[in-house]
Amino acid sequence: MIPAAFAYRRAASLTAALDLLASGPGRITVLAGGQSLLPALKSRTTHADLLLDIGQLAELSYIRDTGDHLAIGAATRHHRLATDPLVIARAPVLAAAAAEVADPQVRHLGTIGGSLAHADPAADLPMALVALGGSVELTGPGGTRTVGAEDFFAGYFETALEPDELLTAVRVPGRPGQPWGYQKFVRRANDWAIVGVAAVGGRIALANMGPVPLRATAAEQALAGGASVAEAAELAAEGTSPGEDIHADREYRRHLARVLTRRALSHEA
Repeated sequence: MIPAAFAYRRAASLTAALDLLASGPGRITVLAGGQSLLPALKSRTTHADLLLDIGQLAELSYIRDTGDHLAIGAATRHHRLATDPLVIARAPVLAAAAAEVADPQVRHLGTIGGSLAHADPAADLPMALVALGGSVELTGPGGTRTVGAEDFFAGYFETALEPDELLTAVRVPGRPGQPWGYQKFVRRANDWAIVGVAAVGGRIALANMGPVPLRATAAEQALAGGASVAEAAELAAEGTSPGEDIHADREYRRHLARVLTRRALSHEA
């Protein structure tokens, strides 16, 4: 399909992008990698008066070790996350998640900020960030605020991002040496997860078990109380609200959550 007509602006700087957002001339949609946005525009499930392209802003593409956490620019590509030595060493579950995103073309174009702002509950990176206990930096006219990953995701394709704000950076606590595991079930390679599980250091996050990435808190608490991996995994679906579609019904998703949690915990690297 062909998208509805829209205007296009490429931001020369972060400041210019924020100024344009603050001016509010109609519906402004931010374009980074465009791997989720462009199909939505073509199917006309999303509309925009103006596309604001921030994908080429070098100031938003970086990975830095600040000591207690990794600071990652929002325009950092999935491929770089998957292969960067700092990410692999300090937050390997994030590198593993980035390596599982779609196909090589998408990974070379898609950005971490775009994936998080899109807020698909079946996506890899939102789940990984929740498992890591990470946060995002949102920048707008009033300055920059930090929002924890669990508070950032508000619903299906909904976030705490205000219309005049940009997601500018991601903060990931360094967890070197902590055990981790990553599992997802798909019908075909490159598909969205029917269910996904990311586990690191006793934290467990689930994808596609509700409108946002969810913590498997009952399983976490069981582990902390001395339960075996098998016992804890049986509690993975507690408190979740999976949907139903052509790929799986609710009970099958709950079953997958238990199976994949056991595998993630059993195969923690």
